[in-house]
Amino acid sequence: MNQLDKLVEKFLRRPPEVLFDDVAKVLEAFGYEERPSGGGSHRFFAKPGHRGKTVPTVKGRYVKRRYVSMIIDNLELEEWHEKRHGA
Repeated sequence: MNQLDKLVEKFLRRPPEVLFDDVAKVLEAFGYEERPSGGGSHRFFAKPGHRGKTVPTVKGRYVKRRYVSMIIDNLELEEWHEKRHGA
């Protein structure tokens, strides 16, 4: 099992918060790139041909469960995980 699989499983457990770096790794693995923003508590990710994702952070380091759930739904991570592991 690679690092992406482990991160997706962590997301699917829906913890209260996840490290922003982990969110960035998952989004980048699915083709999104972080775009420069004016700083602050929001980061923006874009992918050609797809709607961008704004990720609010807590203290610039954590992402709350609510936004992790949105990422799970938008990237269809549950389906992706089932296809890879047949669960």
